[in-house]
Amino acid sequence: MNIQPKRGDTIVVWFSCGAASAVAAKKTIEKYGMDCCIKVVNNPVKEEHPDNRRFLSDIETWINKKIEIAINDQYPDCSAQKVWEDRKYMSGNDGAPCTVQLKKEARKQWEMKNPFDWLVLGFTSEEQARADNFIRYERRNLIPILLHEGISKQDCIHILQKEGIEIPEMYRLGYPNANCIGCVKASSPTYWNHVRKVDPRVFEARAKLSRELGVRLVRVKGVRIFLDELKPTDTGASLKSMQIECGIFCETHPGKSNS
Repeated sequence: MNIQPKRGDTIVVWFSCGAASAVAAKKTIEKYGMDCCIKVVNNPVKEEHPDNRRFLSDIETWINKKIEIAINDQYPDCSAQKVWEDRKYMSGNDGAPCTVQLKKEARKQWEMKNPFDWLVLGFTSEEQARADNFIRYERRNLIPILLHEGISKQDCIHILQKEGIEIPEMYRLGYPNANCIGCVKASSPTYWNHVRKVDPRVFEARAKLSRELGVRLVRVKGVRIFLDELKPTDTGASLKSMQIECGIFCETHPGKSNS
């Protein structure tokens, strides 16, 4: 795809409080900021680590731009817990309602009020196939800026560290991303035992609500169980290998319906 934003075009960068989207925002401003209007937008979620707000503030200073906030009008407190309680559902084969309401619906509402020409997401050099699918099935106006420059996930962390910017606390705590603490889209016993060790109060809260709603969040040896049934010795894939997506788009693939 020939990507040639014109002078006066608007480019929106969706910032997730992760390292990749932070570097994507910086690179977009450096490359297109003289000719285009660049907007950087974030979907806050109450259950994210508080340090995500510190990181967002640091990135605002680094890119010299205020980051806009996109919120679903129905959930002004941006609480995933509130969504789960309202929907009587936490996660399953069709994804998680918190992602739908606090990410996708918030993005849709923002887009209705803010026309733009191009968008940027933090697809890194490891995610060529994912970016290709996104362009083919979701949006053709994607600028995969990190891919164009061959920047990997680890490169993004190194860039931030070189700039003196502390990466989000979630990474330092051993989590695979900067999503919510105790992300209900995770099903790995390794992940949930990590939550139990690092954030025991969150683990207990997720275990309590999932039991109340009848949601078996964790899978052990192919069998879904409740969190309060998880043994500390149960293991699965390593944390580093996990890709727990909490995207603002559906990223539809062949045979997969939109959510």
